[in-house]
Amino acid sequence: MIPVASRYVLRRSLFGYDINKKGTPQGTVKVPESLGIVVGIIFLVLAIVFQYFNFTADSNWLVEYNAALASICFMILLGFVDDVLDVPWRVKLLLPSFATLPLLMAYAGHTTIIIPKPLIPYVGLEVLDLGWIYKLYMALLAVFCTNSINIHAGLNGLEVGQTVVIAFAIMVHNIMQIGASSNPEYQQAHAFSIYLVQPLLATSLALLSYNWYPSSVFVGDTYTVFAGMTMAVVGILGHYSETLLIFFLPQVLNFLLSVPQLFGFVKCPRHRLPRFNPETGLLTGTPDGTLVNFYLRIFGPKSEKSLCIHLLIVQAVGCCFCFLLRYLLAGWYK
Repeated sequence: MIPVASRYVLRRSLFGYDINKKGTPQGTVKVPESLGIVVGIIFLVLAIVFQYFNFTADSNWLVEYNAALASICFMILLGFVDDVLDVPWRVKLLLPSFATLPLLMAYAGHTTIIIPKPLIPYVGLEVLDLGWIYKLYMALLAVFCTNSINIHAGLNGLEVGQTVVIAFAIMVHNIMQIGASSNPEYQQAHAFSIYLVQPLLATSLALLSYNWYPSSVFVGDTYTVFAGMTMAVVGILGHYSETLLIFFLPQVLNFLLSVPQLFGFVKCPRHRLPRFNPETGLLTGTPDGTLVNFYLRIFGPKSEKSLCIHLLIVQAVGCCFCFLLRYLLAGWYK
């Protein structure tokens, strides 16, 4: 579907130029934009049809499953609107909070958190019911995950590549938790997560083959917000949001580096990309607060492909660190 859709979006003048190749023949090529819409539609069709084979009409999970799909669908729509209308950053930050409404309204799970064992003597409780605060936390997590993929971007293959790495880590985590537990409800929560993250991983791999350096398509905000919302939804309904945030460690760092510019303390340019040198073909870091520029300032100029591979390795190391942390803290922390 991607090559077919590429022709249609070009016809409607939905294209962009690769800024990281400015000054070279590749920098003048019209690259089809917003191809995340194709991945989003295929994902939704697969996830909807899957219900027929897995859930019974009286399944307790059916309402939350459809609410999750409604939130993801809403986010795909808002992402595509953003690609077409070029929504300002401050508005873009709020869009996921609207998309989470179907999930928040349908959520009937627990609103409790398990207090870490070292803190129990100070809190005086083993389990704390947060009530509406838990739903607010869910909304904020969705806003963060959705925007964090969107702002850690700008290189061929980086947006899709980081999604593939995190989605694979989520898959492994869910399989490990199902194998380690004998609680049917706990197993079902992690199985539910796999039902949504597996098609995300598969469709993202297809898109990565077109978006890898040199990109023949751009994914657009449609894909980044869709991927972020899907991973937020599986983390929330699978009840492992803490683990999810550690999987997002590079994105958290990127967000912290971006805070001064995102909130207007420092001037924020339209594109916070590294500087491309057409003579050497290398990217050099700018003062802008992104992980991409920060990495280049520390390790020096790199080609776009090399830089993307380095950042994806950092992402994979972050995910491995999460598994190590869970192993080391098991039994002591919770």
